Amino acid sequence: MKEPEEKLDWKSRLHEIIYEADTKMGRAFDIILLVVILLSIALVMLESIADLNQAYYMEFYIAEWIITGVFTIEYVLRIITIKQPKRYIFSFYGIVDLLSTLPSYIAIVSGGHNMLFAVRALRLLRIFRILKITRYIGESDKLIRALKNSRPKILVFLFAVVIISVIMGSVMFLVEGPENGFTSIPVAIYWCIVTLTTVGFGDIHPVTPLGQFIASFIMIMGYGIIAVPTGIVSAEFTKNKTIPTNTQACPFCNETKHLDGAEFCHNCGNKMNGK
Repeated sequence: MKEPEEKLDWKSRLHEIIYEADTKMGRAFDIILLVVILLSIALVMLESIADLNQAYYMEFYIAEWIITGVFTIEYVLRIITIKQPKRYIFSFYGIVDLLSTLPSYIAIVSGGHNMLFAVRALRLLRIFRILKITRYIGESDKLIRALKNSRPKILVFLFAVVIISVIMGSVMFLVEGPENGFTSIPVAIYWCIVTLTTVGFGDIHPVTPLGQFIASFIMIMGYGIIAVPTGIVSAEFTKNKTIPTNTQACPFCNETKHLDGAEFCHNCGNKMNGK
């Protein structure tokens, strides 16, 4: 006979809603939070417009404190619903949540606007947990692993690019000279990097025929240089395999990215909620 599932206490229920997106309530919580985050960022942008800020200062002020209140409540709930609060407080998202809540309180003490408001944009990273689209998180992890594995090759490649920039920049300084805008070797190296990366600001350009010929050679070289790191990362990217995970978070250590159907946390070994 199948044993009845143990009912979750209020902290466990809140934990499922706040930290996970596998349930309807959890998904709704993340969507509502995302809307509030977008509104807070839009509010900061609108406040930067002098005319709007002057005309709707009080409305902006009230709205900002309402949003700050929501963030404060969310931060407190995240602390009290996890069995080891330090895991959350000192985690990446915990620090971001704190920094996104502090500005309004700091503004009262300092009497001015604080640039920490911009940190709220980082909270948009939680969008990847919404609507159970964790496969995108898996792909991002795969890309990070590919970048790490490609690091030695990319560093050697960048070192070669720096050498080319120094040599060609020095040559262009000798060919063009200060009278054509190449006032020093560092300036010439700057021009070479801008040209090699196909950016081409146009603030400095060669005038002499020899300088234009060298510039053309550097431009053509730039197309090949751009393709090299892409090929290196792509080769490593295809080697990695994506492991299916879900949005479930451990109530003990706050570890995420558990395998689908996992009953125990892969980090601390404790049993997951509802299992």
